[in-house]
Amino acid sequence: MVEPTPWATPRESKTPPDLERSAAGRIWRLPGVYAPQADSYFLSAVMRREGIGPGMDVLDVCTGSGFLAVEAARLGARVTAVDVSRRAVVSARLNALAARVPVTVLRGDLLTGLSPGLFDVVVSNPPYVPAPDAQLPRRGACRAWDAGLDGRILLDRICQQAPGVLRSGGRLLMVHSALCDPDETVRRLTQAGLAAEVCDRLSIPFGPVMTARIRWLRENGLVPAGITTEELVVVRAHRD
Repeated sequence: MVEPTPWATPRESKTPPDLERSAAGRIWRLPGVYAPQADSYFLSAVMRREGIGPGMDVLDVCTGSGFLAVEAARLGARVTAVDVSRRAVVSARLNALAARVPVTVLRGDLLTGLSPGLFDVVVSNPPYVPAPDAQLPRRGACRAWDAGLDGRILLDRICQQAPGVLRSGGRLLMVHSALCDPDETVRRLTQAGLAAEVCDRLSIPFGPVMTARIRWLRENGLVPAGITTEELVVVRAHRD
């Protein structure tokens, strides 16, 4: 069954109204595919501010439902989207068709196999939630958010791979939780030759996933006692 989700209603987090400026309509996703949430809307707002538009080639890594890819295409960019999940690929293609925007959706393992220097902008909202299992899940809904003990399994790979597909002057925009050490993201991207910084921050209440594993997170020192909010960050990295 394909599940419809309103574009402007985050599923797990209450998003400030100024972040909810997506086009009206519905997004369709197969079961287990990540629905647009606070992090999706947050990164979308940064994308608009960064001036994504006509003449740009944009890559959306870990596209999920295709929300960010469709948003970039609506802004006039030429968009490629990639996800390892077959259900995500089908969902993203369906949403691009429903929005009547051209998006090339590929099934792949992050940026593996993409030719160098193809893109002006890479955007990504990858799985980043710390999880008790050190390995990435192979199936199930948790595949859309679990990312190892420190939440960095995919973040570290994107930091390594993204510089290679960026053109000169290109940018990476990536959202993740402050629980996953934004300083480490900046350090890895800088080491890879990009000028990187945390450009935006947003505090939100814990959603169901974080709430369900709050005891484990606290026992492992990831969330201090009494804290019930999560800080999201957008890391911006520029290639000279």
